[in-house]
Amino acid sequence: MLRSFRRHEGGVAALEFALVAPIMILLYMGLAELTMAMMAERQAAHSASIVGDLVAQSINMNAAQMTDIFNVGNAIMKPFPATSLNLRVSSIKADAMGVPKVVWSQGHGLGALAAGATASGFPATLLQPGDSVIEADVAYTYTSPIMQVLPAPITYSNSFYLKPRRVSEVPFS
Repeated sequence: MLRSFRRHEGGVAALEFALVAPIMILLYMGLAELTMAMMAERQAAHSASIVGDLVAQSINMNAAQMTDIFNVGNAIMKPFPATSLNLRVSSIKADAMGVPKVVWSQGHGLGALAAGATASGFPATLLQPGDSVIEADVAYTYTSPIMQVLPAPITYSNSFYLKPRRVSEVPFS
């Protein structure tokens, strides 16, 4: 009876499928989750880059324009939720000694930097004395809808530095 059982191969494919299928499904879900997380990170970075670029193209800024620009940043996050998108735009100017100081800052979820404060984490050789740059910061918390491979939220952050295009320094009124 044991010999006939060994020779019978009718259920081998089903048994192999039952052993391999859960691993393949988990691998597929994991790749899908990681791909979505990377896409969300790219969308958040793109959003901050566009927000900073819109400010750098401006002649001057005010609170209403900043609200509109932050709304553009939220719209860029589609199809990902913009509820955890946090942005900050700051105008940084190097003083006579070349030390980067905050001229003005506006936040959308991220706190604004204090005017006159030294910009921390700023690239040392980016500005010459008297030069100005727009800094756009982003922090985005991605929560996977599947939560199998990525069970905890991941927070991405990035900073972009853009030179003002039409004026030497973008004022805020």
